[in-house]
Amino acid sequence: MNQQTDRAVLVVSFGTSYESSRKATIEKIEQDITDAFKDRRIYRAWTSKFIISLLMKRDKLHIPTVKEAMEQMIADGIREVTIQPTHILDGIENNIMKEEVLSYKGNFDKIDFGTPLLACPEDEVQAIEAVVSEFPELKETEALVLMGHGTTHQINSVYAGLDEKFKSTGHKNIFIGTVEADPTIQDLVRKVTAFHPSRIYVTPFMIVAGDHAHNDMAGDSPDSWVCQFETAGFEVCPVLKGLGEYQGIRDIFVRHAREAALLP
Repeated sequence: MNQQTDRAVLVVSFGTSYESSRKATIEKIEQDITDAFKDRRIYRAWTSKFIISLLMKRDKLHIPTVKEAMEQMIADGIREVTIQPTHILDGIENNIMKEEVLSYKGNFDKIDFGTPLLACPEDEVQAIEAVVSEFPELKETEALVLMGHGTTHQINSVYAGLDEKFKSTGHKNIFIGTVEADPTIQDLVRKVTAFHPSRIYVTPFMIVAGDHAHNDMAGDSPDSWVCQFETAGFEVCPVLKGLGEYQGIRDIFVRHAREAALLP
């Protein structure tokens, strides 16, 4: 097998059951990585067994697990692989994925890991620029609220740090919180209320606009972020757009994959 075909990139995502968001986010990231690695084979794996099972039952669509993808690459004669996750942080999900991959290290000459979205200060600056560029019409009197997922892992502190960095880079009207950790929606309602915005836009700070975006953020439940801000007296506009739709965010993943593979 020649040098061009025994190297690969495995793009690992959590996954989503929303087809339109998958096509607009995960598949766009995979395409950008494909374009950046023309001499390598590109593979896909998802880490959510629940979503993989759901898609198989509902759509007869098979998405490989990490283990299935690793075994497929072995069968295809791949010797060198760069693993690029589309996770936001190097938390629990990413660490489990790395352990699964490394259980196959004896089957490859080389395994490199690209970092998740936010791995260093440069990533945070680039992510802030990507978010700001997606909302060019945002007025200074309006607020943009980003919904992160959140994690029990200590790396969750990145969210609070990013919120501070938005402010310190001149974006005092952009706020970020999480569904499952800190900062909470209660923290956000308090901070945003103190800002006195004329209108609030809420959008997911997640790769896809999936269940969390449709239900926890924009759902009809009194607990949803939209409803909680409305209860606090604000006009709220949900924007159901995953980070994978932002070119600036996809560029970070491509850069991380190229850095891991030692490409210029």
